[in-house]
Amino acid sequence: MKTEHVMISVAIAAALATLPSLVLASSSSAALAGINTAEAPRVTQTVDNRVVSALSNTHLSLLDKVTPTSAVADATPMNHMQLVLQRSALRTTALNQLIATQHDPSSSKFHQWVTPAEFGKAFGVSDADISAVTAWLTSQGFKVNGVLPNRTQIDFSGTAGQVRQAFHTQESHYVVNQKSHIANTGDISIPTALRSVVVGVAGLNDFRPQPLHQQPQIAQFNGASQRFKIQQSAKTASVSGGPKPMVNFEGGQRGFVPYDMQTIYNTAPLYVQGLTGKGITIALVEDQDMDVSDWPNFVSQFGLGGYGGTFTQFQPLLSPDTGNCTDPGGNNPDGESIETVLDSEYSTAMAPGASIWVATCSDTGSNNFFGGVFTAASNLINGASRPNIISASYGYGEGFTDAASKTAIDLMWAQADAEGISVFVSSGDSGSNPSFNGSIINGVPAIDANSFGSSANNTAVGGSDTADVLDGTSSKYFNTTLNAVYGSAKSYVPEITWNQSCGNTRAAKDLINASGLQFCKNALIYDPNGDYVTSESGSGGASSVVAKPSWQRVVRGAAKDQSRDLPDVSLFAGSYGGYSWVILCTGAYPCTANFASPVVLEGGTSLSSPMFAGIQALIDQGLSSAGGSVDQGNAAPTLYELARNEYGGTTGSAPSTLAACNANNGTKGTSKCVFYNITDGGNSTQCIELLSENEVTPDCYFYGTINNFEGFFGPVKVGLTSSNATKYNSTTAAYAAQAGWSFANGLGSVNATNLLSAWKSFNGL
Repeated sequence: MKTEHVMISVAIAAALATLPSLVLASSSSAALAGINTAEAPRVTQTVDNRVVSALSNTHLSLLDKVTPTSAVADATPMNHMQLVLQRSALRTTALNQLIATQHDPSSSKFHQWVTPAEFGKAFGVSDADISAVTAWLTSQGFKVNGVLPNRTQIDFSGTAGQVRQAFHTQESHYVVNQKSHIANTGDISIPTALRSVVVGVAGLNDFRPQPLHQQPQIAQFNGASQRFKIQQSAKTASVSGGPKPMVNFEGGQRGFVPYDMQTIYNTAPLYVQGLTGKGITIALVEDQDMDVSDWPNFVSQFGLGGYGGTFTQFQPLLSPDTGNCTDPGGNNPDGESIETVLDSEYSTAMAPGASIWVATCSDTGSNNFFGGVFTAASNLINGASRPNIISASYGYGEGFTDAASKTAIDLMWAQADAEGISVFVSSGDSGSNPSFNGSIINGVPAIDANSFGSSANNTAVGGSDTADVLDGTSSKYFNTTLNAVYGSAKSYVPEITWNQSCGNTRAAKDLINASGLQFCKNALIYDPNGDYVTSESGSGGASSVVAKPSWQRVVRGAAKDQSRDLPDVSLFAGSYGGYSWVILCTGAYPCTANFASPVVLEGGTSLSSPMFAGIQALIDQGLSSAGGSVDQGNAAPTLYELARNEYGGTTGSAPSTLAACNANNGTKGTSKCVFYNITDGGNSTQCIELLSENEVTPDCYFYGTINNFEGFFGPVKVGLTSSNATKYNSTTAAYAAQAGWSFANGLGSVNATNLLSAWKSFNGL
């Protein structure tokens, strides 16, 4: 031990001797002019492995109630972990101030963006402190693969045994929700001398962000009815079977195509102006490839070939490459990812002239325990060639995220924002807790927020549903016969919150003229086995980690809390009863003329996010064409300012446009609206508690018990997500839609043409 201590001291001394004692973050960048983040090294003591400190919240607290099945063997490789570094208070404040001015049209730094190298030099950790940390990692036997340009991440590899020895925590096997996982059993400890510059290690567990789409369905078109009949669930689905629909549509299901989404959200007039996304790059970050023949098939089938869009699928590498991104495979009909197909096709649907980058990194090929989606995004943001826009249709709750991983996510999106990249993240597909896509909320608090999307530097996109089916007004908004590109939408269609459970208050009102709670109680009488129980719905919730950004406080309806709240906006994601979907062209089920062969139907907030990314590409091109910046950074600050003009602020009387722009109005009086305020429905969904396992599910109002619930042993309590477990009404339901901003839909959906006009005005163009 003494010998090791001496060796570490010598290594650090040698590293520090080659660096100046004071690091000045200066740059020729206009964004950084006048910003001085000079600071002395914070590692000032000799690193002694005998003097250690624990780093709080560096293991998953939800595992404290789970008994590990066995220890991970010491020889198990743990590659490309990320040592997450803590920037100083000085540099954190300076970064936040810079980002605020980058979004302020009155500032000289408005839209003055930085490069990864400039970001790292000004806002990362000093060279001296990085050298001290890397020297210690090397002394523990780890291989340091590289320091990212942002200087807040060190990529390193080793074994489970080295992790145990260096960080004083055991890697163990767990089973959670019937799935096997690896995680550290307790918080990590590091030498006290390094504590001020180390947040923790991302990659000690394999709870990765999951795709946020519905289970794909294979369907055959019926020319006579102009509808699709679902034949079976697609084999490529990455979520479980899901519930049976509470209602049956005898005429079949409706399949939306690009034309429909373009019509509903009014992007089509922009194409006439030459605004198609040309010159804008949208990067879709994924953990599995798609069949590259899908995209041109989709473009051809739906008449998008004349807009000049391009498609590239690749593995984003850092220069010099750390080797952290390997090809996940799947570029074939049988192995491709439905998630990747959905993202690429429907970003193109909205921005048919944009350049689409499908950036994929493997979750397991390099034993990267943190996950390929994060790796792909991080490598793009730190790379030499960066996109204008990123869409990430993945997520999981903050309750499933350790402190180091959450910090790494938020640092990544802050860097993207400072570089001018607009990031969109799906809010989730399981109501008030996004961790249960394809399953039912249980065993953890029923209220949570998507950890991947609850940064203050990204825009979270929730899910809506068209109201015409429940209203019986489909003929008003849709033609009965498909046009030449298979579309049928006539105009904007009134929207409600996407919610497939009996907690859907709009469905309850329209179908039985009762409350959502009564609807659920009735369903339990007619459905004693719980076949219809589901948590599928657009997600929303308050972050328990990230503070409320100032721009989210300005609009009517904003929650009176101190938390970053989700979502920010919503677009179509699915429909009650599974009636409406979008059509995908996949390798196994390619699109053919007149849908002569089966197609895949899809939905989820994994649809909403790439569609909004496509709309942003149109905005970017329009602003650039008017003489503005081609990059906008995080869209949310501008969206909230524009919404304040339409909905009003948090005080004073409501403007007339608040009522005029209600989504329920449809096309009546909404032609000048930027936002369609979705005020009907909510995303309170079902949640359960397993009595046989003495399970506790907080934030769940229980209304009954199921004795023979499929897949579960013993009786199960069933309820609805609620902020009050003893009372359920429109105030406590998690969550009800409302005028202005809401946890159910954020600011609502958008009219893309009007959005561009308002954005131009905001930017002074």
